Amino acid sequence: MFSSSSKLQRWANGKMQKKWELFHATNFESLMYPSFTCCYMLGMFPYKINALGFEISTPRYILSTIVICICIIFLLYVLYLINFCINGSVPTNLNRNSFYILSGFTAVVTYILSGPRMHLLQTIKDISSKLPSELYQKLSKLIHAKDLLGSLFLLLEVPIYYKMNIHFIIKIYIIYITLLTFHMDMLYMNCVCILKACFKRINDNLENMWEYTMVYHFDKICYKQRSSLLLIELKALKKQHLMISNTVQMLNIIFSLQLLATVIITFTRITFNFYYQILYWQRGVTLINVEDYIYNTYLTMSLMYYFIKITLIVWACKTGKDQALQIGTIVHDVLNSIDDNEIKYELQLFSLQILHHDNSFSAKSLTMDATLLTAIIGSVSTYLLILIQFFKMKYYCNDEIARNVTQIIH
Repeated sequence: MFSSSSKLQRWANGKMQKKWELFHATNFESLMYPSFTCCYMLGMFPYKINALGFEISTPRYILSTIVICICIIFLLYVLYLINFCINGSVPTNLNRNSFYILSGFTAVVTYILSGPRMHLLQTIKDISSKLPSELYQKLSKLIHAKDLLGSLFLLLEVPIYYKMNIHFIIKIYIIYITLLTFHMDMLYMNCVCILKACFKRINDNLENMWEYTMVYHFDKICYKQRSSLLLIELKALKKQHLMISNTVQMLNIIFSLQLLATVIITFTRITFNFYYQILYWQRGVTLINVEDYIYNTYLTMSLMYYFIKITLIVWACKTGKDQALQIGTIVHDVLNSIDDNEIKYELQLFSLQILHHDNSFSAKSLTMDATLLTAIIGSVSTYLLILIQFFKMKYYCNDEIARNVTQIIH
């Protein structure tokens, strides 16, 4: 009896140990394990996962409350330091205030929306439960790699922060809030990638259905036997599409404020970091000074981080939308190649359902696609061209022209 119990316990322990493996996910929990772990370490994962799914954990929720209170206190103190104790130029103060206020806003919104986000994760878990393990493993190569490499990249910036001549509280706040915003953005991107995989699964099933209709089209007996099964499968796919579309809308609502803050922070940080780099070039800094070299390294790494992050988010949203749009194309292809009236009627209903659901990943009417990335790059490039022209005029023209260009820039 005791040996059987010990065997059962060892089997259970072995099963739990195989629950998660890097780049080899088999279900939703193992796929999201690195993201959930990092969010928990940052105090922003007040849930526990059991056999039934997600539920609020009282100790973790208390921890999240304590963390967000400390974060707000640090934010207020940092704003006091940069606005009343530290002298800085107008662009520098604008850059600092926008970053600290928007990042603090992201932390507060993350805490407030803990309940709706839990329901969203539970819904995505239920929807993705029908995905094959091979698809989970393919997704894990992207999701695990970007989460771990991104965290490592941000942790490599920690020594740079400590070498910079800024207040200790500001250093602590920057490290924490940067990690928090990164993992919340990656959590959003992970959800988008899973929903994209669900859309792709529907596309694959519709293509298989289309192939069946083409194969059995000339064999009337086999075609009639398969038509009832195809009708049942089509209704199931239509139901899955409706659930996924509703989840996309839920995702847009819950993460909209966070995404808006991310877009604004990305735009301001890229713009001002380029601005500081041009100031270095304009002053002819040779980076012999250790402090100047450290600051220039920080600017370069920060530019890479924000540009890569917004590019990954836009790529995930754009490809997810493309998969959703492809469903409508395949439905019309199947509709044009089938003769069964019942299946044709069901396909027409499916087509209307697709038309009534806009599966774009957006934030408050701001669509996360290549247009957004192009707008950010175009705006930054225009601003940089104005600055470069200003520096040329400052060197080669009189002071009056330089002052006029300065007024235009400001």
